[in-house]
Amino acid sequence: MSGRVELTDVAGVPETRLLEAVASRLPPNASTAPWECRCEALVWAARGSRAAREALPPALAGSRALAVVGGFVRYADTPVGRYDEVLGLVASHRGLRPWGSVAFMAVDSEPSLVGGRSNWAMPKTLAAFEGEIASGATITGGGAGDLSWRVSAKPRVVGPPLPLRASVMARQQFPDGVVRASRLRNRGWFRPALVRVEVESDGPLPSWLRPGWHLGAVVDRMTFTLGAPRGEDG
Repeated sequence: MSGRVELTDVAGVPETRLLEAVASRLPPNASTAPWECRCEALVWAARGSRAAREALPPALAGSRALAVVGGFVRYADTPVGRYDEVLGLVASHRGLRPWGSVAFMAVDSEPSLVGGRSNWAMPKTLAAFEGEIASGATITGGGAGDLSWRVSAKPRVVGPPLPLRASVMARQQFPDGVVRASRLRNRGWFRPALVRVEVESDGPLPSWLRPGWHLGAVVDRMTFTLGAPRGEDG
């Protein structure tokens, strides 16, 4: 058994599985929660599906998959420095309160990988990125662990800049099997866009983070805070 279960035992889709050989060489966690970050991003949304519901961890099994949100984030300032990220989350609700659970996430920063898994049970894996976030440009992320995968997105902006201010809840299953929730608060500016997405994988990623045209947005600038996780009742 690995001595770093806080890294290896985080729930995620097969593309995010962290090998013990990789975990053993990673640095210690450099920054605990909360994190405040500045970034730009490209996001898109699609309807949920049975495959999206099956991407949720066991502790959230039975939750409805109302939607899937995918995205690329280019961080300019974080507690662990600059890095790029690609992600896919499943959106659902608890009573009248919406929430999201990250099932897939990859970064090009080992300190970010460690912080994401240790602090919030985000299933970060390592990836390489190319391209930029801009209307008419393509950004691509790819990884090659147990399962090779590749995600790319090209937005076409279709609207003017609009203010962004939101507060959402992220729910993740931790290695002890408990679901804990973290509050994400953000503010910034975005432009509505149509996004052409391509997803390839040796595993199930394209079955729920689906390729094709999707409604989305180019986030020109955003500041957000991701708080410390807290346990839930039931």
